[in-house]
Amino acid sequence: MPILGIMASAMSANLWQPQGAYDALSTITVGATSVSSITFAGIPNTYKHLQVRAVGQSSRGTYGNDQMTMRINGDTGSNYSAHILTGDGTGASASGVSSQTSINLSFKLGTTVSGAFGVFIIDALDYANVSKNKTIRSLAGVDINGTIAGYGGEVQLSSGGYYSTNAINSFTFTPSNGNFTQYTQFTLYGVK
Repeated sequence: MPILGIMASAMSANLWQPQGAYDALSTITVGATSVSSITFAGIPNTYKHLQVRAVGQSSRGTYGNDQMTMRINGDTGSNYSAHILTGDGTGASASGVSSQTSINLSFKLGTTVSGAFGVFIIDALDYANVSKNKTIRSLAGVDINGTIAGYGGEVQLSSGGYYSTNAINSFTFTPSNGNFTQYTQFTLYGVK
């Protein structure tokens, strides 16, 4: 496409985008009553990858942020691992865990104490492939505009492993402390 065509397309907000690359499969929004967990079940095996996009807050007291765990297919065995890289504006840290009973990628939730909501994107790669273990990755962050009880905003890049060749058919997300609060929202996408 000639440069004038690109400029005309940009001015009319019609830049080319691949259509149908992501299908929204389900959205869960927490209402006035907080919930202890959020589950996507009955996930079809007709996509290449899955993605969860969310904004979240927990009812954790004292601190301005919270962590969240994820279980796959309801599996409570020691079948998970994670590697986490965290930055808070003044420094960076890294950690890793193995043989866990859930994936704690330290997804960053805001809390009712801070009034903030965390945001995150989680990818499950080749989730329907029954010939290999599953890889999970996420990018998450929360900005609480300062610090509360010594903790402030953070951004995290994480990867996790689920050591099962079973296709993924459900995700369950649970705050480490408290419940998910009103307006927390998760959307599950199928990636073609």
